Amino acid sequence: MKKFAALSVTTIAATALFATMAAPAHAGPSWNTRVKCQQTDPDGRKIPTRFGNSELGWNHFSGPHNIKTCRAVNAALSGKVDKKNGDRLEYWGDAINGGRHVRIIVIAQYSRKTADGRYDAGDGQKIGVITAYCKGMNKCPNWLNE
Repeated sequence: MKKFAALSVTTIAATALFATMAAPAHAGPSWNTRVKCQQTDPDGRKIPTRFGNSELGWNHFSGPHNIKTCRAVNAALSGKVDKKNGDRLEYWGDAINGGRHVRIIVIAQYSRKTADGRYDAGDGQKIGVITAYCKGMNKCPNWLNE
């Protein structure tokens, strides 16, 4: 009986050790998964724009690229996919104000996780918009947000 008890304690200790070794070294980066806006593309994909953080989503692109309204992002997402690489989708939209013209590029990840696996939107969810910007310039013009 003593051998059985000793074996059981050893088995439990080994199981506990291996279970902790199998756990990830750290969780993914902190990011806000709440949805700021969402648009359905012509193929029926619902693409969320999440608040995100400084690496992806609304908080990543709205300040640095001067896109302050969902309307600009949703306009591009309402069109067809212009470039596709696996789950990475690129949409192009055009904004025109009088004689002024700007092309808006929106890049979205249509999968639960980002390509590098660092971010996870959760079961049954999509990452959505990674970034948005105006082609050929660092910041979109202010009139885009009017």
